[in-house]
Amino acid sequence: MTTRLLLIRHGQSEWNALGRWQGRADPPLTDFGRAQAAEGARRMDGVEAVFSSPLARANETAHIMAEVLDLDDPVAVVDGLIERDCGEWTGLTVAEIDAQWPGDLAAWRTPPGFEPDKQVVIRVTAALRQIGNAHPGRTVAAVAHGGLMWVMRRALGGRDQPIKNLDARWIEIDGDELVLGEEVVLLPDPATVSVAAEEQV
Repeated sequence: MTTRLLLIRHGQSEWNALGRWQGRADPPLTDFGRAQAAEGARRMDGVEAVFSSPLARANETAHIMAEVLDLDDPVAVVDGLIERDCGEWTGLTVAEIDAQWPGDLAAWRTPPGFEPDKQVVIRVTAALRQIGNAHPGRTVAAVAHGGLMWVMRRALGGRDQPIKNLDARWIEIDGDELVLGEEVVLLPDPATVSVAAEEQV
């Protein structure tokens, strides 16, 4: 039985707001990110369970969504959904990376410790299969990270484009097969999200 999984990027974190590459670093959500999570959850009709990366920004997003959706199942952490390690670029802005490694970012020459795309695909594919095989026929969501989602979308034949906070994409899981589905707009107009929305969680 096919499992439908909505893969979602977490809400805005403190380092997102500063334009810093996060990787395995663990900054929390901003108040705006919490409001984004609550607003996005209201457009997740039919989701029966929510899974999460172990990092705080994804885990908090997932818990906010599960609460808004009033789900019976607790949020389950899946270690394989953790963001890729960015090595020496962790914590830096694009300007700082360009200054220290001129031309490397544009040419995608990554530093030592940066997790290769191939390893990301192997790790995340295993995590998604794990979820799908444990929940056949269900509709679920998994909150993860932009770098991870960018790699997986390309691996599954999707377009190469930036991934914003709360961007989401369906993935159908049938045994070992993963099929990229349609994009989902959880925040039609992010500018209208109010921090006050967090109080409705």
